Amino acid sequence: MATILSNQWLEKRRPYWERLSSLLNQAGAIGVRHLTRAELREAALLYRQAASDVSTLRQDPTARAYAEHVNQLLARAHHIIYSSRGTTFLKVFRFLSDDYPAIVQRHLRYVLVSLIILLAGAALGSVLTLARPQFMRTMLGPEMVETIERHQMWTHSIVAIKPLASSLIMTNNLSVCFIAFAGGILFGLLTVWSMFFNGLLLGVIGVACQQHGMSRDLWSFVAPHGSLELPSIILSGAAGLRLGYGVLFPGIYRWRDSIAHAGVDAARLVSGIIPLLVIAGSLEGFFSPSSAPAWLKFTVGGSLFLLLVLWLFRPVKAMVSARAQ
Repeated sequence: MATILSNQWLEKRRPYWERLSSLLNQAGAIGVRHLTRAELREAALLYRQAASDVSTLRQDPTARAYAEHVNQLLARAHHIIYSSRGTTFLKVFRFLSDDYPAIVQRHLRYVLVSLIILLAGAALGSVLTLARPQFMRTMLGPEMVETIERHQMWTHSIVAIKPLASSLIMTNNLSVCFIAFAGGILFGLLTVWSMFFNGLLLGVIGVACQQHGMSRDLWSFVAPHGSLELPSIILSGAAGLRLGYGVLFPGIYRWRDSIAHAGVDAARLVSGIIPLLVIAGSLEGFFSPSSAPAWLKFTVGGSLFLLLVLWLFRPVKAMVSARAQ
């Protein structure tokens, strides 16, 4: 086939994509269990053909919009075709072990933009705190500033109510991540603000503690749970940015369909952070504020972050990548 795909080839393949889309819409409207065996087999066949078509479409830079469209169909079809296979535990394990790393790698540009926004907020917060001490009081409030000035960590109260604190922390972390994710529907503006504000707050606290000789106390507290909590927030921001991109740039889709496709991508991207937040919340409630030595806390945090990186960025098989898109 020539480097530039012919219109004839596209017209020949388009009816198959439309048929797959029709079956997926039908499954979404009435449920997978109401599809006939013939329709399920047809969907599986069209799914495999579409996966092959994606490889062909990617060879032509001018067919990028078509490649993205078929990728969206593959993501929806994978959920339909494999939804009835295996136990719930096995499906969750398969998703986390294989599919989710492929999803993160595919949306790496959104992850990087989310990280950059967070770091920009942290840099500005650091500069403003150094230049204007009053800014620290405005951001943190007088009670927290007074605690820092007494060279005390504000986290000591967590130790006395560990189970309750852990639950509240998980709820708060989920709220932060949900705002970063769902804010994408507002053209991505709320997502950008959420990421920037969290970075700003982190920068202010970091400099405030450094100025009062508490950097070791702060970062030894943050390290165990922050190694998972901060990446979770960044991934949530990436999901919100993906959703916002779908709202702003529908491409070949109708605006409503573009939002729906972006929503599927964003939901899959954010779904993998739930176990991370559970672990992070437990650590923040029980281990981070404990009297464990700083070296142990840094070791735990570093080990968890290394495992996270190895999980998310390990090489994934081509078939796994295709079905996760």
